[in-house]
Amino acid sequence: MQRSVVFFLAVMMMSAATHAQYTRKTVVAHRGASAYAPEHTLAAYQLAIEQGADYVEQDLAVTKDGVLICLHDASLERTTNVEQLFPNRVSTQTIEGKTRKAWLANDFTLAEIKSLDAGSWFDAKFKAEKVPTFDEAIALVRGKAGIFPELKTPEIYAGRDVKFEAMVAAALDKHGLRGAKADPKTPVILQTFGQPSARTLAQIKIGVPVVLLLNSADGFQTPAQLKAWKGIVHGFGPAKAIVLKNPDFVKWAHAEGMSVTPYTFRSSDPGSFKDVTAEMSHYLYTLGVDALFTDNPDKFPRK
Repeated sequence: MQRSVVFFLAVMMMSAATHAQYTRKTVVAHRGASAYAPEHTLAAYQLAIEQGADYVEQDLAVTKDGVLICLHDASLERTTNVEQLFPNRVSTQTIEGKTRKAWLANDFTLAEIKSLDAGSWFDAKFKAEKVPTFDEAIALVRGKAGIFPELKTPEIYAGRDVKFEAMVAAALDKHGLRGAKADPKTPVILQTFGQPSARTLAQIKIGVPVVLLLNSADGFQTPAQLKAWKGIVHGFGPAKAIVLKNPDFVKWAHAEGMSVTPYTFRSSDPGSFKDVTAEMSHYLYTLGVDALFTDNPDKFPRK
């Protein structure tokens, strides 16, 4: 009887491990604790750690002089005062299928970006906040939580001298965050919506888990379509509506040893649930997702 119990527990542990880079239900602080502080600032990252985030997310962009910075948008105007400081540096860009006027981050040097106010748009008390570099984000988070960087809008660099995936690999190497001697206290998971970028990360043997983000279920509506990505990525990050509409998505991914990390859970929009904690609980413990992205890491329901 005792041997049977031991064997059963061993099988269960192996089964759980196949789904994950995760060892428990996991909370990822979306852009930091972005419900309470301006997204992708050191203030938001610090608060996420204080609120118990397992991972802190960084969206990555590249400056004109080749520095990785943390910025959700490909352009600067939504979360900084770039329009006021650099009114004549606007250009017409097609970003995520929409053509518009934009102050593209890749057209500005790090020094120029560091001159911007990245906090006042959220609240005047954050006016001293700056756009952080990836190095600064790692220094803050390291040893306290994992990092979950996204290679953001890789298509924006087409025709530009930017080797995005290689830059991210070099940054991880610089900080000892991948390979046999990687810092175990600072796990890394990469993510991207860009399917070509995900394939490139696999080709260069990036050496850390990669999550493919999905804003649509198109092409991911059968077990075979998910299985086709096995060996390329380690899991999926679907919009939460995809999982709610098709709960079998989780079963299909888990059958291939792949994780599911839906986005984005916000107290400002809990859908049909009474609050965001109830919403997250449903996804984690009823639908069986492994982790999730939330603006409210302090509301995460642990069991």
